[in-house]
Amino acid sequence: MAVTLINPAGLPEVPIYRQVSVATGTTLIHVAGQIAQDADGNDVGVGDLTAQVAQAYRNVGIALAAAGATFDDVVKLVVHVVDWTPDKMPLLLDGIARASAELGTVPLAPASLFGIVTLDVPEHLVEIEATAVL
Repeated sequence: MAVTLINPAGLPEVPIYRQVSVATGTTLIHVAGQIAQDADGNDVGVGDLTAQVAQAYRNVGIALAAAGATFDDVVKLVVHVVDWTPDKMPLLLDGIARASAELGTVPLAPASLFGIVTLDVPEHLVEIEATAVL
């Protein structure tokens, strides 16, 4: 595997991701921000943050697979959530857990979460992008 995820001594241990990823591979994969749409372009989970997070993660998984990668190869995730407030964290985590169960993996790469004002259309509540190394 080209990616090792670690929590260095001296930094807080965050249960849902690791603080550092060390990549030794040679192929870099950038997955564009994925929203909650199915393969036909239909919005999934309108008004439901948990459902949208799950679909966006599924879409990241599909994009990774197209490049020959999995979540095990991800070195960084970036999550943008519309109108973020800390009370939405359980909804976000539930969506991640739902997608992880379906995909048989847990995305643990270092991650950044940004609260934003809006995405491309009002129905979209979350966008998730990934960087992976093979």
